[in-house]
Amino acid sequence: MNVYDGERMAEMLTAQGMVPAKDGVDADMVVLNTCHIREKAVEKVYSDIGRLKREDGTRPMIAVAGCVAQAEGGEISRRTPMVDIVVGPQAYHRLPDLVAKAVRGEPALDTDMPAASKFGALPARTKQPRPTAFLTVQEGCDKFCTYCVVPYTRGAEISRPWQAILDEAQALVDGGVREITLLGQNVNAWAGEDGKGRTRGLDGLIRELARMEGLDRIRYTTSHPNDMGDGLIAAHGEIDKLMPYLHLPVQSGSDRILKAMNRSHTRASYLRLLDRVRAVRPDIALSGDFIVGFPGETDADFEATLSLVREVRYAHAFSFKYSPRPGTPAAGMDDQVAAQVMDERLQRLQAQVTADQLAFNQASVGRRCSVLIERPGRKPGQLVGKSPWLQSVHVHVEGHRIGDMIDVDIISAGPNSLAGELPQKKEAA
Repeated sequence: MNVYDGERMAEMLTAQGMVPAKDGVDADMVVLNTCHIREKAVEKVYSDIGRLKREDGTRPMIAVAGCVAQAEGGEISRRTPMVDIVVGPQAYHRLPDLVAKAVRGEPALDTDMPAASKFGALPARTKQPRPTAFLTVQEGCDKFCTYCVVPYTRGAEISRPWQAILDEAQALVDGGVREITLLGQNVNAWAGEDGKGRTRGLDGLIRELARMEGLDRIRYTTSHPNDMGDGLIAAHGEIDKLMPYLHLPVQSGSDRILKAMNRSHTRASYLRLLDRVRAVRPDIALSGDFIVGFPGETDADFEATLSLVREVRYAHAFSFKYSPRPGTPAAGMDDQVAAQVMDERLQRLQAQVTADQLAFNQASVGRRCSVLIERPGRKPGQLVGKSPWLQSVHVHVEGHRIGDMIDVDIISAGPNSLAGELPQKKEAA
């Protein structure tokens, strides 16, 4: 979502007559779009601000945007006077006005969270530099997991209107996009009325997008298990354009920890959900999120997480050490886990995830699949694209370019990518 927000801010500034700088040294203005999910991300913001000061003592205009801006507000400028603009994630449509204020030497701070959607104030999408694009359809979260700062920095769940999403998707396709990933902090909570006044969920939106000529692939992220309804599960077995990949965070394999996290699902209910998805789409690639070292997590709790990972066999997973976020209930809980314990647990978890990811990729060897070419590779003549299962595929081809969809035979696999080749033409008998 931050990538999407960053692109939209760049489009706004371009509409004001600005052009992208070749690098940070040449920039007249730098926008740092920030995340507040983990402490390390926050620390990086202040480190990046300090590095923007040039050797001759000058600096660009600096804007801090995103969730750190929302959480810390004016404290950012007080702590680091180099910052000219502070704008939260629900107010970045006002960035051009804030730039004008900063030029005049006026305070430029906006962390309001208005009920009115910011999306209507953003410029129309134009030709895109890549064949893939993100499209935010939902923001905010009402789940209030005890470790999570999102409800406080992004606000309550809101769903963008049906027609606004379709219009933006069509503009992206008209601009050369062939694959769209629908985004939301809790994307499968999206709900709205279609053009006929009928209430629709994310599955209905996906079905409508699948009718769009020129749009070949649809993905979505990130989902909550409690909002994974029957219609969305069925869509995975019925819509060819919906790619066989599901990111469904579980966070822990221990019911005791899940309850402390306020996750509202159990280990058993999560596994039953995965079974239902696999029943309609047996080849689906599953991805998840995990937090190790949540307050009170015992060795037995962590072993429950490891056993869940071994049972599911994720194609990919994100795993992190618990990071206490100010203002969240978990930050004040007793039994905070020691850093060295979290380190050891994270290493063990990531070793298992890496082994499972390699196994998933190796199972692709010998398979023929379609690959959407996204960028040049590091080697001459090499192109890189994504398989339907979101694997990076490297292939040496001639006569193809970025944006092409080509059939590829997978010939080798590593933990992070695959190698492919064009199918060999059979010689005439």
